[in-house]
Amino acid sequence: MNPLLDFSGLPRFPELRPEHVAPAVEQLLADGREVIARIERSSEPPTWDSVVRPLEDANERISRAWSQVSHLNAVMNTPALREAYNACLPKITQYYAELGQNQVLFAKYKAMAASPAFETLTRAQKRVIENELRDFRLGGAELPPPQRARFLEIQERLAQASSRFSDHLLDATDAFAYYATQEEIAGIPRDVLEAAREAAKQDGKTGWKFTLHTPSYLPVMQYADHRPLRETMYRAYVTRASDLGPAELDNTPLIREILKLRAEEARLLGFRNYAQLSLEPKMAESPEQVLAFLHELAAKARPAALRELAELEEFAAKELKLDRLEAWDLAYAAEKLRLARYAFSEQEVKQYFPETTVLPGMFRLVETLYGVRIERAEAPVWHPDVKFFRITSEQGELVGQFYVDLYARPSKRGGAWMDEAISRRRLASGVQVPVAYLTCNFSPPVGGKPALLTHDEVITLFHEFGHGLHHLLTQVDELGVAGINGVEWDAVELPSQFMENFCWEWDVVRPMTAHVDTAEPLPKGLFDKMVAAKNFQVGMQTVRQLEFALFDMRLHYDFDPEQGDFMQLLDEVRRQVAVVFPPPYNRFPHSFSHIFAGGYAAGYYSYKWAEVLSADAYSLFEEHGVLCPEIGRRFRDEILAVGGSRPALESFVAFRGREPRIEALLRHSGMITETA
Repeated sequence: MNPLLDFSGLPRFPELRPEHVAPAVEQLLADGREVIARIERSSEPPTWDSVVRPLEDANERISRAWSQVSHLNAVMNTPALREAYNACLPKITQYYAELGQNQVLFAKYKAMAASPAFETLTRAQKRVIENELRDFRLGGAELPPPQRARFLEIQERLAQASSRFSDHLLDATDAFAYYATQEEIAGIPRDVLEAAREAAKQDGKTGWKFTLHTPSYLPVMQYADHRPLRETMYRAYVTRASDLGPAELDNTPLIREILKLRAEEARLLGFRNYAQLSLEPKMAESPEQVLAFLHELAAKARPAALRELAELEEFAAKELKLDRLEAWDLAYAAEKLRLARYAFSEQEVKQYFPETTVLPGMFRLVETLYGVRIERAEAPVWHPDVKFFRITSEQGELVGQFYVDLYARPSKRGGAWMDEAISRRRLASGVQVPVAYLTCNFSPPVGGKPALLTHDEVITLFHEFGHGLHHLLTQVDELGVAGINGVEWDAVELPSQFMENFCWEWDVVRPMTAHVDTAEPLPKGLFDKMVAAKNFQVGMQTVRQLEFALFDMRLHYDFDPEQGDFMQLLDEVRRQVAVVFPPPYNRFPHSFSHIFAGGYAAGYYSYKWAEVLSADAYSLFEEHGVLCPEIGRRFRDEILAVGGSRPALESFVAFRGREPRIEALLRHSGMITETA
């Protein structure tokens, strides 16, 4: 049996082959179209059971199968799998685009919403129907036939262009390798050098192999004393998939095409620009509101960023003899300044965070807050490094399951993310238990020791598990609004950023540390130094994020992709908010996957928007005790459990008792004091 057509349990990853993809997709799409045709033919008044449920059944099978293919394409990319994925992507895109424009289904959903029976539905069911009606409108269902056809073409082309953008970036990242000599490796941490030496050996080369994958690239930029090595690595990293590399991997034409298609899509639907279209299902009311929010934050952060940069330049000139601070010096000089100011290095801290203590420590926190148990379990996996876990309630009932894939490797997309494997829904046989993928790109174990995580990586792990808990702890029985489904995109980062706060709490951190050599817990003195350094260069980091968010919003708001140069727009945004200006050859947009190959187009502001929500939500824990189970259960019940079954603002108010305020974020970031 084709493993992609088996929905009886967990995915059968070891058996899945590229040749399974096309037959499964074709079969599932045919089944879906048959269900749609049957609903269309029915002359009975439409009801939840006659329209929504059968459609949901068919579409869930498609999404579950395609989720497995998409996931493998991201974490175990091979030429054959990529070919199979890209061959089926237009078919999947076409199916959902046609579904979004189906006039008969649109009419049936409108009839359901207008019928007396609508009031008998649960709140979650009503929200599913309301969301579907909105999505029909945004899917072009109200357009005249010629425009509907063009809208379909745009959806297919956008899906293909985004996939190619991602492929180019992965290939460009994988293509680069630098074999360093003895004199070039001074300052680089020992465990990084061990991994680099081993990588060079596997290639049959001498020296130390460094790549553009994060666990290799970042330590070079942060610790390598050899300035030319840092410059070489930096130039390679910031020119990936651009006009300054191989023409076949250049993302420039794709960026232009994606922007033109999005602008056309928005105009077809009656919006002035794509930003307006993007905000329709979000919390933010208008692009103008978002831009005002971002500029307000920039006004508060930029003075601090300018002070921090001046301090860094002075330190670099005086202590490092760097008269001019270049882009490839920033991380290096910052690490040296941190060491001088706070008397600790990230490398020192890293020794106390072996994965073998961090994961159990994170799980204990979640068990304490939310009244669940997390334990290791067995499941078919796609790589030997992948671990699998189950979550059970206090009564022993299975609540959710998740995979953890922590280490970077060739053919694995960079970054960190959570994705859905199976979503919760109620079936005739009972509740379908949700399953999630948690994916990171940390350094793998070397020298027989466990993998070591920097504190930043611990924060990343907590962030992704926050997303995972949103998916896994839902109590909503309707698929369309269970977990993260149906949650406004600019609120979806609330649970993830909320989790990050616990990485700065001594009562949470101490139990999840054990020195890799001595098993001693993190000393309180070192932790205090980490807390003191928490907001080190927070102004510079904030304006950098605001630069990305403003560039994204402006690209989709008032930029003309037919006439404008997106690199010039980026320069304009930088002149408004940035304090650091990279060299002219920097091609940041060409690797900006969030907006060109992810779901964040005209939505990158969501990180800062949701940070306001998360900091304010966390302030309630600060008032009652950060490990308070009562407040933890309240967060679980009012935020995590309800998923998208009600507006995110309503959920926030139900938890916090009032609307969100920005002060908690400014306080956490050190931009205002406790008494201000």
